[in-house]
Amino acid sequence: MTRTWLVDQERAAWVRLAAVLELLPGVLDAQLRRESALTHFEYYTLAMLSEAGGRTLRMTALAAQTNATLPRLSHVVRRLEGRGLVARMPCPEDARATNAQLTDSGWAAVRAAAPGHVAAVRSAVIDALTAEQVDQLTAITTAILERIDPDRTMAATYSRYDGAAGGDPATS
Repeated sequence: MTRTWLVDQERAAWVRLAAVLELLPGVLDAQLRRESALTHFEYYTLAMLSEAGGRTLRMTALAAQTNATLPRLSHVVRRLEGRGLVARMPCPEDARATNAQLTDSGWAAVRAAAPGHVAAVRSAVIDALTAEQVDQLTAITTAILERIDPDRTMAATYSRYDGAAGGDPATS
């Protein structure tokens, strides 16, 4: 039988998680806007392209990796394209599909924005935790993702660093 209400311990955990989910995007967005003139989603889009082979992805694959609808992603990519950070072109394997490719200027923008973004992530999240808590956070978020992403739609994004030794993904 499913309980209707959360018990105090569950509610305490849930409201804190909900607060993090509400506050953290604004913290990251504000830093990127201030220091790099990018929104967090724009940066994330550029970062996903920077990690792709040939710095190119089909728009549908990029949408899956960023958890965006195609209309939202198309709007953001159009804006990035207008700034010379991304180029769109027909997919050579399927003329009905469109690829997005990070330009040299886009690569430079990601490289310039990354140190500030990493510092913000460290300041807001990582440095608040012990090494053991970072491992626990990985385990906790993995358990949640198994429930909310059972088809592993975003697994290419969140599992790519499992077992990685660390370091700068842009140079590895």
